[in-house]
Amino acid sequence: MDLSAADLGVLVSEGFTVLEEQVLPAFGVTLRRLQAPRAMTLEAARDRIRRLDTGREADFNHFYRGEAGDCTGPHCASVAQIGWALPSTREGCGADILIGMIDTGLNADHDTFEGARLEIHRMGPDAAPSGEMHGTSVASLLVGAPGGRSPGLVPDARLLAVDAFEKVRGDERADAFVLIRALAHLIERDVAVINLSLAGPANDVLEGAVTRLVAEGVVIVAAAGNGGARAKPAYPAAYDGVLAVTAVDGKGEPYRRAGRGPHLDLAAPGVEVWTAASISGGRPKTGTSFAAPFVTAAAARLLQADTDATPVDIARRLADRAKDMGAPGHDEVFGHGLVPAVTCLADGPVPKAE
Repeated sequence: MDLSAADLGVLVSEGFTVLEEQVLPAFGVTLRRLQAPRAMTLEAARDRIRRLDTGREADFNHFYRGEAGDCTGPHCASVAQIGWALPSTREGCGADILIGMIDTGLNADHDTFEGARLEIHRMGPDAAPSGEMHGTSVASLLVGAPGGRSPGLVPDARLLAVDAFEKVRGDERADAFVLIRALAHLIERDVAVINLSLAGPANDVLEGAVTRLVAEGVVIVAAAGNGGARAKPAYPAAYDGVLAVTAVDGKGEPYRRAGRGPHLDLAAPGVEVWTAASISGGRPKTGTSFAAPFVTAAAARLLQADTDATPVDIARRLADRAKDMGAPGHDEVFGHGLVPAVTCLADGPVPKAE
């Protein structure tokens, strides 16, 4: 990200090739995707770039995947579990809050999005959208139709859904280059909160983009990942300033495949959560992907009542009001505990934490 002309010239003279270049005005930088010389390993290529003054944040073009898990059985009463009251209409709850979401494509013609203030922006490497199953489910948890089979938690919010995924030989994924471009697009649109129901490895360039967003006051919520209790931390959830969300079942037990660690912030329903299917109707879904929107909605409800709240403010208020689970206090399984119920502004003012 933002190699100087001199350093880029050095790399080109050594056999590096510029595959793609993108100016990101929101970050004030130019993002480049490079190909290493044939005789050089990827590790050696990264290390070479990092030795340059303006290449210290260089990293691989990692892949990030939607964090959906296995799902069987009937849906759980996830909304009742956290004590939320679902809005009966689209008016009021989430109004004037712009939520950004980076995910797969979604089916905008699904009945659950009738009347929703939904915008879809395609940013993947191909003109065609990616699959619609994952994105449709995540979006419906946020802005699904009140009173429908998959009602949304903040149905009057504006949702800007960026499809940054592609399907390669059955593998649906977003690479780091496109993911960073998507984040830059969202900050250009002045989103208040971003839902990232995706996970992958640590990436220095992605971390730099996330750091910029948090510094700009954007609340970022990310799925903790479905690698299991012994897995390494998943990113971007494990970056500083990001609200990392794990999943629990209807009894408050941890989802067996959810990631763990000291970076976890909150738990939310994520096992057999009833949400919209890709074409019509609904079905239960499981994974930390489907827990993240509960925290995104909670953040949006708080921001609707206090537009000046910073990401630190939002994180503190949610942590202070979370229902403690597991070991007393913050732990590596549930974070601060189950996401608290947050009243919609339409139903009365939200009390601020001291």
